[in-house]
Amino acid sequence: MFRMRTMKAADFDAVAELIFLSTNAWYQQKLGHPIFRCLPEDCRIFCEVYDDLDPGCALVMEHSRTGAIAGSCFYHPRETHVSLGIMNVHPNYFGNGIAGELLQRIIDEADIRDLPMRLVSSTMNLDSYSLYNRYGFSPFCVYQDMFLHVPETGLAKPAPAELPTVREAGPGDLMEIGQLEFEISGISRERDYCYFIENSTGIWKTMVALNEFGKVEGFLASVDHPASRLIGPGVMRNAPAAEALLRAQLDRFRGKTAVFLLPSGETELIAAAYGLGARNCELHFGQVRGSLQPVTGIVMPTFLPESA
Repeated sequence: MFRMRTMKAADFDAVAELIFLSTNAWYQQKLGHPIFRCLPEDCRIFCEVYDDLDPGCALVMEHSRTGAIAGSCFYHPRETHVSLGIMNVHPNYFGNGIAGELLQRIIDEADIRDLPMRLVSSTMNLDSYSLYNRYGFSPFCVYQDMFLHVPETGLAKPAPAELPTVREAGPGDLMEIGQLEFEISGISRERDYCYFIENSTGIWKTMVALNEFGKVEGFLASVDHPASRLIGPGVMRNAPAAEALLRAQLDRFRGKTAVFLLPSGETELIAAAYGLGARNCELHFGQVRGSLQPVTGIVMPTFLPESA
């Protein structure tokens, strides 16, 4: 009834509509509100970003008779792991095993590469949790999804004087960013760093926090697009570096609402976010299938491109 194939550019509009409809249907049913408040076509951003980073690393499941796209999924092979991106099944085709088939295909790819898989999934969606759990994923961190509407004039509270210096990242920072993330969390994603800093689409911003010797103590990216106003991904050695970067990125979203994920165990950082007026909207699990290095700092994941 269904056949799987690689996503093509000609599919982007249909996949964008699928992402919009499927995600909003779940949130509307479970929480009483949609998650995407943009136009359906704005969700093309997911197709475009993953295609920019990894052409050919997206799958669709289409109805064998009608050709309608019933499901889609993105994946992102990195140097140290394979990251599972957003997965959607059209509400008309729930219960047909589509998500499991897509997931198994990507697991096979990760196994061929002998790499662990990582993802970020909602703690409130027990169907997706059960799917990933059955296929060998287990949680390693709980993240608090927090949102903050930034006033037109910027953050109301000034930054504490003891926070590290923050500036926009440049190509000269790539090596330190890569070394820092590998040291803190054991993962590497050089193409991502280059893509964010190059910013050919004009929607990304990447910043670094510096210690007193001018060395990078953390980095944090963000995306500002109608379908995705998210702060992340980023890694930091400590809470002061994370707070400094978060403040700097929030200032980018004046007059808008931004969402960011903080590890639930980072009480100092979470308290600082509450102090700025942030509120919780959801919880997510960082999950892994395979080996995992313990985190020795702070990780702020995101959903575009998916990271953990």
